[in-house]
Amino acid sequence: MNNTIEIRGLTRRYGKLEAVNGLNLSVRAGCCYGFFGRNGAGKTTTIKCLLNLLRPTAGTVRVFGLDPQKNEVAVKSRLAYVPDAVAFYPWMTVRDTLEYFASFRTHWNRDIETDLLARFGLTAAQKASTLSRGQKTQLALITAICPEPELLVLDEPTSGLDPIVRREFIETVIGAYQSGDPENRTVFVSTHLISEFEGLIDQFTIIEQGCELLTMEADHARDRFKKIRARFAQTPPPLRLPCALRVTLNGREAEILANGNSEQLIAELESLRPEEVRCESLSLEEIFVASRILTPSVQ
Repeated sequence: MNNTIEIRGLTRRYGKLEAVNGLNLSVRAGCCYGFFGRNGAGKTTTIKCLLNLLRPTAGTVRVFGLDPQKNEVAVKSRLAYVPDAVAFYPWMTVRDTLEYFASFRTHWNRDIETDLLARFGLTAAQKASTLSRGQKTQLALITAICPEPELLVLDEPTSGLDPIVRREFIETVIGAYQSGDPENRTVFVSTHLISEFEGLIDQFTIIEQGCELLTMEADHARDRFKKIRARFAQTPPPLRLPCALRVTLNGREAEILANGNSEQLIAELESLRPEEVRCESLSLEEIFVASRILTPSVQ
């Protein structure tokens, strides 16, 4: 299967600071790829290297199999990018802005444009200078979706939207964008709102201080990492479960994190005769929060 994005040994330094350090990453065509990390982890720097907005200090970056430095127009004509901070020419109206962006594209879906303007409640005659932060984000999302690009690069794309609009955009708009050509349309999204993208993410990478911490298929991660809850009739003694990732006791209840060995841990817990044992998959957000303890055990 072809990879839309291929990063090998990416390093980017700012003076003595290494924002990205030897990052490897492969994004297959047609998937929705989550790129997770705390503030300052190197997510935006990586994205800017993908788009040739920054030059790597070392390593290689390929988008559609092309070097974005040497083939910038060929690469950028096939993708759309929504940055974390959006700005437009203040004297332009919403309509002027859309026409300006459309002028750079060989394809522009007017039906999608009309639909999204109505969904977001944007007025075509409104000046960009009067738009709120959320409205500017909405306008940027429209300019990214209407060309129906092969690759949609989103850096905190919904942080300025209210919860209702945010959920509709994620579930309806991005979902519809990908379903229009599921084999070829790829989404690469960097976000803190992991739970809201949960149903769309196919694969993800978590980075910490510019280095890859964990890369997995989302379904495989949910199958592998489990949260087991046990309730006892009385406060249990300290639980000796050396193969658990983490054991937390709170009164009569225990919470255990499992890495591919949930059945073994449940059997050990049931030997202690708990009143109840429940097991559920960790969400992607829970995996992100726990990633620093999950990583040493992942092969």
